[in-house]
Amino acid sequence: MKNYSICYVSFFFLMVFMIMNFFFFLKFIMNNQILFLEWEIISLNSCTIVMSLLLDWMSFIFMSFVSLISSVVVYYSKSYMSSEKNLNRFIILILLFVSSMMLMIISPNLISILLGWDGLGLVSYCLVIYYQNVKSFNSGMLTVLSNRIGDVCILMAIVWMMNYGSWNFIFYMNFLSNDIYMMIIMMMVVMAAMTKSAQIPFSSWLPAAMAAPTPVSALVHSSTLVTAGVYLMIRFSVLLENTIFFKFLLLISSLTMFMAGIAANYEFDLKKIIALSTLSQLGLMMSILSLGFPLLAFFHLLTHAMFKALLFMCAGVIIHMMMDIQDLRYMGGISKFIPLTCLCLSISNLSLCGMPFLSGFYSKDLILEMMSMSNFNLFIYLLFYISTGLTMFYTFRLLFYLLINDYNLLSIFNLYDEDYCMLKSMFVLLFMSLISGSLLSWMIFTIPMFVYLTIFMKLLVLIVVSIGGLMGYYVSLLSIKMMCKFKKTYELSTFFVSMWFMPNLSTYGLSYFYLNLSNNLIKNNDMGWVEMLSGQGLYKNMKNYSIFYQIFQINNFKIFLFSFILWVLIFFLSLFIF
Repeated sequence: MKNYSICYVSFFFLMVFMIMNFFFFLKFIMNNQILFLEWEIISLNSCTIVMSLLLDWMSFIFMSFVSLISSVVVYYSKSYMSSEKNLNRFIILILLFVSSMMLMIISPNLISILLGWDGLGLVSYCLVIYYQNVKSFNSGMLTVLSNRIGDVCILMAIVWMMNYGSWNFIFYMNFLSNDIYMMIIMMMVVMAAMTKSAQIPFSSWLPAAMAAPTPVSALVHSSTLVTAGVYLMIRFSVLLENTIFFKFLLLISSLTMFMAGIAANYEFDLKKIIALSTLSQLGLMMSILSLGFPLLAFFHLLTHAMFKALLFMCAGVIIHMMMDIQDLRYMGGISKFIPLTCLCLSISNLSLCGMPFLSGFYSKDLILEMMSMSNFNLFIYLLFYISTGLTMFYTFRLLFYLLINDYNLLSIFNLYDEDYCMLKSMFVLLFMSLISGSLLSWMIFTIPMFVYLTIFMKLLVLIVVSIGGLMGYYVSLLSIKMMCKFKKTYELSTFFVSMWFMPNLSTYGLSYFYLNLSNNLIKNNDMGWVEMLSGQGLYKNMKNYSIFYQIFQINNFKIFLFSFILWVLIFFLSLFIF
């Protein structure tokens, strides 16, 4: 009998922590409080090491959401990872992951942010390579090296901040935005946020991280690793407003949103489709943040966390029941067999689309309306609306393949909907996916917002969603046979499905030259001349000499007589000649 005590203890602790944080959030937002704590760890002469903590309503509500999602993920893992021998190790890794995120959330100091930031990168590597095979190792290496770029950018920002005398960036936000040193720090922070939130050109690691177990994906893609970059940008948004960095980030994040939407329409891997939808939503968060609405980005970050974690959990149940098959083409008509899981899947998907009065609607509709009120160019405007339409399409494509399509399974004996451990976890998030949008909109936006738009612009969301859905539908009709017939169509589809050749450019393109060079060096130097002149050559020569001397020593009497006779013959021959 497996011992599940660590699961129950972790679940209980995280739930208590979530409730505590939520009540603190209510207190702090009602009284408009901010608590700045400094804990002196060590003091030596005039040198002190101080740990700073920033506690405000934003950090409390974010920690509450992270605790809730991680608690249900731990409870869900009890069933999902039940065949795992080292379940305790898995739970401890998840708790380390959550602790790193908590440290990052409450840090107003770049040093302690780096500790949490680096902890996220390191533990995510351990979780991605959890199933130890070649694919997992490759994915883990791509993930950790992509995130390492962000770690280096944070380190460089720390170095540049030494000019100010303290690493607490909140002290410099209001009066140093035009300083040249602060401009360099801002550039580093934007680059770090782009790597952690997988914006172009660092997008290739996000689908690759799907090699991790599904409970990890639910945690990573909802509220921890990928949202760390967005959260960092929200904290730095006061400094970055009306700067060139935000304009650059707006373009990059809009293109990321568009690229992920198109790639998801070509993908057939269930988990990768959901991962690409996460990438699309991250692009949406970053772009609305770049428009100067950090509160809206935070609102969408929280609502997105709920339905995306639920979506991954549903995908995990389906993959579990399909005997670890993830290809959509092997699925279909599963709503008859697992209705409760399909209910959760449908509601989370509709929330992702922005279906009215689900949690995603409150943030997504508000984001699009605020963007319509802003005076930005037509290119960004089109990217926003087309990406929203593409989101609608790949969501309905996913639902069609899973629920509506003809029965296409290999076998049905494993389809059951009675794993109450997983269902309880999913129903908690289902409830939050229904109410969290309205609940947060009442709590966070204490001052009512007045959105003033024409009737056409109000309806434009529905119109463009329909057009985007039709466009995605006709693009997805291009089957493999048609792609093979028309070379240009095939090349175009390869371009889209490979995320604009980004994995090739960011991994194979960069590593091919160095790997080829190292292969030639090994072949010609280490295994070639160096081997012949040092190791193998010396060994061969010494072996030949030792054999020769050994023969000489063993046959010394015979050789002595033979050499004596030879010497006598030479003597007589010399006498005869001369």
